[in-house]
Amino acid sequence: MSRAGLDKDPHEVAEMFDGVARGYDRTNSVMTLGFDRRWREMTRRVLDLRPGERVLDLAAGTGVSTVEFAASGAWCVAADFSLGMLRQGRRRRNRRGVPMVAADALRLPFADESFDAVTVSFGLRNFQSTVVALREMARVVKPGGRLVICELSTPTWRPFRALYTNVLLRALPVVASKVSSNPDAYVYLTESIRDWWSQRELGELIAESGWDDVAWMNLTFGFAAIHRAVKPVRALGAGVR
Repeated sequence: MSRAGLDKDPHEVAEMFDGVARGYDRTNSVMTLGFDRRWREMTRRVLDLRPGERVLDLAAGTGVSTVEFAASGAWCVAADFSLGMLRQGRRRRNRRGVPMVAADALRLPFADESFDAVTVSFGLRNFQSTVVALREMARVVKPGGRLVICELSTPTWRPFRALYTNVLLRALPVVASKVSSNPDAYVYLTESIRDWWSQRELGELIAESGWDDVAWMNLTFGFAAIHRAVKPVRALGAGVR
């Protein structure tokens, strides 16, 4: 698997997630000390879904977030590039009949303006091009529709940031070796976290990709962050900038 700082080969990324699918959700909970559940709940609140809305949950993995979103009464689609993740989700938790679709984030198999909202939880940093993915998400969302991204980020408190960078990130592969079905994949995941954009940098990328009203909130001292934005309402025929 190539280093996170290099171009991400989509097929290698998909193969990596296929390899960790069996224990992925359990590993995430262990490695985040259970905070992943709280972060998903905050993401759900920010999305503010309403019955009848159409929502795309991109990089949905096994669909753990998608099923929770669907409890709002919205029609939710789980999309992911990893077939292994989707198969694991179908076996374990798809009791609500949530549609699960294999999809490339850079070439989504959906028509223009198909959704009222799009969300990504802990998957944006794995896309080969962040900007292309953000623009593609804007394409499939209706004018006035919402974008909500929850992603690991840069701790804002300096002492915690030093601990996070020098201790916690280095420990992740070791912890993963005890609980993951494919511990080597977490070396890549650690690098992808270390090389990721800061909160402000990601906010600027979102704005450059055609979204308005960009804002973010830190979770757990900035260990994770939620970014939200709105697709501009433009005159008929105007494209995404």
